[in-house]
Amino acid sequence: MTGYDAVVLAGGAARRLGGADKPAVRVGGRTLLDRVLGACADAGGTVVVGPRRPTARSVRWAREEPPGGGPLAALAAGLRHTAAPTTLVVSADLPFLRAETVRALLAAAATGDVEGALLCDADGREQPLVAAYRTEPLRRELALLATEYGSLVGLPLRLLTAELSLGRLPHPTASFDCDTWEDVATARARIRDDGSVLDEWISAAKAELGIELDVDVTALLDLARDAAHGVARPAAPLTTFLVGYAAAQRGGGAEAVADATRKAVALAARWAEEAQGDQGAPGAQGADGAGQADKAEGSA
Repeated sequence: MTGYDAVVLAGGAARRLGGADKPAVRVGGRTLLDRVLGACADAGGTVVVGPRRPTARSVRWAREEPPGGGPLAALAAGLRHTAAPTTLVVSADLPFLRAETVRALLAAAATGDVEGALLCDADGREQPLVAAYRTEPLRRELALLATEYGSLVGLPLRLLTAELSLGRLPHPTASFDCDTWEDVATARARIRDDGSVLDEWISAAKAELGIELDVDVTALLDLARDAAHGVARPAAPLTTFLVGYAAAQRGGGAEAVADATRKAVALAARWAEEAQGDQGAPGAQGADGAGQADKAEGSA
């Protein structure tokens, strides 16, 4: 989905984390900021408002004036560098924000007469920093608030959202944020305990390796299983490595991986068939038992 820019708010004092650099805290091996940036990777432009930090992908940096001036001041600073008709606004502490949730917000913001859409948490509370807004109404209300109060510094977000017509999407998981170390521990445990741990690991590995590739995970796991059972257990990781290497030699891409996987699966099947055929063939036992005795007798 195109036609949107993203503003990620990555400032704040993180007092409940003892002043730690919250966007740089790691969950599932990736910083909270990189996890959020991954969810909006298809944005036309991405502005991160806050101190500069290393990131997995290129972004534009901005700072509110004064630094620490609050979410509305930070949002206004980010909007100065955007041009798309829709703006995704998210905080940098959302470990479970996904691209599909971003798409749902964008779709909701483009529906009917609303001026945006935001998520609600498990208790029904609105989360204005997990939202998609139509850019012009957002600029208008920020300008009106700045005129009315003389500055946006220190103003609460509710002053902004109260003036906008917003749709609401309940999504307790994606709206979960890490305000405390207990929240961080909960997020880390959830990633390892729920059914998405493999997807989490693959996403982290692709980000670390700089790979933009969608692969058929089921097919690769089936290949690993077949290689382990039909050949030998160490064949599983070695075979999947060779499939990846072969795909890279052919230019990479999902189709190259799929083609290499099909060939390796067929080879593993032939290997297993031969093993099964040998076990059931006449004289198969003699190869280890009577056959060895015959050889010994002949030698004598």
